[in-house]
Amino acid sequence: MKRWIRCAGALLSAGGLLATATACGGSSGKQSDGKATVTLMTWESAATNKAIDQALTGFHDPNITVKRVDTPNGNYSDKLAALTQAKKLPDLFWCGNDTEQQYTSQGLLTDWSSRLSDSSDFGASSFVSSTMKNWKTADGKIGGVPSLLNTYGIWYDVDAFKAAGITVPAAGWTWDQMFDAAAQLHAKGAKYGLVADALTSTDGPFSLSTYALSAGGKPFADNVHQPTKTTIDATYTEGVSKVVAGIKSGAIAPPGYDISNQQGLFAAGQIPMLWSGQWLAAGFLTDKPKIKYGFAPLPQVTKPATLYDAVGICTPSYTQNADATFKVLKYLDSTVWTKVLPDSPVAAPAYLSAQNAYFGALDKAGQTTVAATVKAGLNTPTTIGVRFTTQWASQSNDLITAYWPDILNGKKPLSDLQTMTDKINDVIKNNS
Repeated sequence: MKRWIRCAGALLSAGGLLATATACGGSSGKQSDGKATVTLMTWESAATNKAIDQALTGFHDPNITVKRVDTPNGNYSDKLAALTQAKKLPDLFWCGNDTEQQYTSQGLLTDWSSRLSDSSDFGASSFVSSTMKNWKTADGKIGGVPSLLNTYGIWYDVDAFKAAGITVPAAGWTWDQMFDAAAQLHAKGAKYGLVADALTSTDGPFSLSTYALSAGGKPFADNVHQPTKTTIDATYTEGVSKVVAGIKSGAIAPPGYDISNQQGLFAAGQIPMLWSGQWLAAGFLTDKPKIKYGFAPLPQVTKPATLYDAVGICTPSYTQNADATFKVLKYLDSTVWTKVLPDSPVAAPAYLSAQNAYFGALDKAGQTTVAATVKAGLNTPTTIGVRFTTQWASQSNDLITAYWPDILNGKKPLSDLQTMTDKINDVIKNNS
């Protein structure tokens, strides 16, 4: 969850490592005594920030002080844009793959590719390979380091499936089985058998690509970072038609369905199937849902296909402490998550050696289906990004908004998929 930023107040401190930040953002530079100060900004909750602060007390370098800029609830992206405009970004800040790609291409970030190119314990080979690949720009630059990975699947209510006489989802299950289960659950009294905002929102065309890819067809976009075209083939159209039929029958929640409390509704037994990510597990461990639940990989047609998404940590090009900043960055990715994730297993680290802490926490909590599904997602070779990461992505989103919901609701014909695609290809051409 992203958080708002204000000027920092007092922070958890130990051993003089963490100090109170006195300005809102900004690369601090070297102090008068020659020692370096590295500033850090996250979008985490207060509880997670407290855990990060505590973990950072284990970072020992007499010449480096770490200051975290406090970030209360709010619109992180707006604050990030303001700090970017003012050239006051902290030395390290949480960022999405889209921000990293856009900022790197504009020369706004420090390129770490040379430091990550060797075979050291913090080189490119130390990370999940597909993630590091997707963080490189077209010219091979890496303006940030991936930190946590999102994997996607279907959360399911075990008791609801048993009551309906349906086999619970598991690796290898099919799209048709998912649609059939949604229909049966709806017939048994569920308002909707499946809630899948990932299919019905502006990210829908990308999520639906997993159907086409699984069936041997073409994805909606040939690349989310440097796309050259979008495509609607017969396989893709087939998948969309099945979603349209599910929405029409009431088995699948339609576009515009209020998802603000979908996690709570699922935990209360009111949503029997929910397309979402692994991050819900951390909340379920705290809130203890009344239902027995599981987490299954995304369905397939003939072979597994899934979505990829990663968040990370970026550094502005004007940082005055590249060496010190990289040391703190390495500690964050290699060590801090191993201390934070056992108490709040929100996502698997991109840094391979840190993953045991995450999966160990899931195993200890009995979250076997979550661990298995996350591992399956990380090991699935056929993937597509969750959305365009380009600077003109909003133009594409406007076109998707104009066509996708109406197509899914049956207000526009399936043939308009091609119209939508043609217009997005014009956007790609005009921005290439």
